Amino acid sequence: MIRNKIKFNLISPFADNINQLKILPVFALNKSFFEKKMSSDSKFDLPKRYQGSTPSVWTEYIALALKYKPLNLGQGFPDFAAPKYVTDTLAQVSCSENPLLQQYTRGFGHPRLVQAISKLYTKLIKREINPEKEILVTSGAYEALYSAIQGHIDEGDEVIIIEPFFDCYEPMVRMAGGIPRFIPLEPRKSNKEEMTSADWVLDENKLESLFNKKTKMIILNTPHNPVGKVFHQKELEKIAKLCIKWNVLCISDEVYEWLVFDNNKHIRICTFPGMWERTITIGSAGKTFSVTGWKIGWAYGPANLLRNLQMVHQNCVYCCPTPIQETIAIAFEKEMQRIDSEECYFNSLPKELEVKRNYMAKFLKDAGLKPTIPEGGYFMLADWSALENKVDLNTESDKYRDYRFTKYMTKHMGLQGIPPTAFYSEENKPLAENYVRYCFMKKTENLEKAAELLKNWK
Repeated sequence: MIRNKIKFNLISPFADNINQLKILPVFALNKSFFEKKMSSDSKFDLPKRYQGSTPSVWTEYIALALKYKPLNLGQGFPDFAAPKYVTDTLAQVSCSENPLLQQYTRGFGHPRLVQAISKLYTKLIKREINPEKEILVTSGAYEALYSAIQGHIDEGDEVIIIEPFFDCYEPMVRMAGGIPRFIPLEPRKSNKEEMTSADWVLDENKLESLFNKKTKMIILNTPHNPVGKVFHQKELEKIAKLCIKWNVLCISDEVYEWLVFDNNKHIRICTFPGMWERTITIGSAGKTFSVTGWKIGWAYGPANLLRNLQMVHQNCVYCCPTPIQETIAIAFEKEMQRIDSEECYFNSLPKELEVKRNYMAKFLKDAGLKPTIPEGGYFMLADWSALENKVDLNTESDKYRDYRFTKYMTKHMGLQGIPPTAFYSEENKPLAENYVRYCFMKKTENLEKAAELLKNWK
């Protein structure tokens, strides 16, 4: 069926005949009418699948940062240089005499990169991964998530989301017609002086009650953003057993896979018996090599599951930048040669970050906040409620207290964090109102500035 197309012809300001010139004043006089007509016409509303969507927390807080210029510990990106050999390699690739490195590459992943990813994860999960059929290179892990959810979720499918969650999970599920079912990580009551991310746990009975015949997918994030939880063997075994029992697909978001501290171990759920055939694992070059602006991610899993992602990807992004994929492939090849040594970036970066994490935990505690010490990732949640008498929450009109606290700190203290209620469903947002999220993947000098700001404030 061929649909009729409506053409919106613009009037040229360079009219070359008198008739066009006569039209222009009429258009100018009625411009406000046309704008009002179009803005009020329901024909141009958001499609139903997007209705209910709101601007993300990043839109608002980036604008705040630009206006007030605080020390930004909110956004999750490094403010120090990526490994020099990685950026030098990109410069060399961009000047290569091979003209094909500046052109389109294979849509599902640059050949050299998928080969490198295959070799790495074949070694890590002890299973041969087919580079052509079982790996998809995407525009960041973000697009890998999008392609996985759009490619597998149909109208009415239920998706279990663990809270707090990366804020795109819920809208992506809803846009695909899915029904999110939420379960929060709950901090265990403890007499310990210091809380760690291991103290945030799932209620096993609640988790089990969410699985049913309509459940299509569960989204797992380990190491976790923003809690920093590294899911341990028994926790993953419970999730795996439920996935197998109900034949549920697991999307395992593992972008912080190398950033694990205190001798904890990152365990990949796809290695559990019965889980390879029902797991799509997602990774990120941005997090792996500290180049978040390069926006290259990947998904790997069995070919029959990856096919759905490929269909979404080829009709959306098609292919990712060739020079950046070539560079990341070379970086992987270099790191794989020294993967068992301390010089490997995958091993040296977490040691560097562990020092920064410990320093942040100390200066937050010194200021009166109660941090949760993360086992992985590069974020730290801290309970600020003991400082409520030092801030005027009434200066902001936001519904949730963490938004008011973080905005007050941005505007009056020059220190920006992120409100964690942004990572919860509406019904569970009250669980996070007393927390703030900070990022410690920052220069030491900027962490020292944050410590000084809080010290002077106290």
